[in-house]
Amino acid sequence: MALNPQALLKIAMRVAEEKKAYDITVLDIRKISILADYFLICTGRSPIHVKGVAREIIEEIGKRAGGFQPRIEGFREGRWVLLDYGDLVIHIFVEEERQFYNLERLWGDAGEVNVAQL
Repeated sequence: MALNPQALLKIAMRVAEEKKAYDITVLDIRKISILADYFLICTGRSPIHVKGVAREIIEEIGKRAGGFQPRIEGFREGRWVLLDYGDLVIHIFVEEERQFYNLERLWGDAGEVNVAQL
């Protein structure tokens, strides 16, 4: 069963919150890029925590979306894990990497999403 980007986003956000990721931000990039509809950006406390958050998101979306698996980058190091679900790209950082890459500034033209309105 394919889930729409908003449904994927809600699952990923819930899991990130449950796994104690912090500084969770969602950017709506639909009007400025064809890469995806949304970026979910969050921070983990260590590479082990980042990998744990990523693993749980992959597992939960896989269960809810008929085994749908993302393209995964950075999992081995665990400093910046990228999960590419097509219309939703999830970035899970350790603090130093998030500050360095500052995707919110880089994608400054994107609107921040009030997830309660999805």
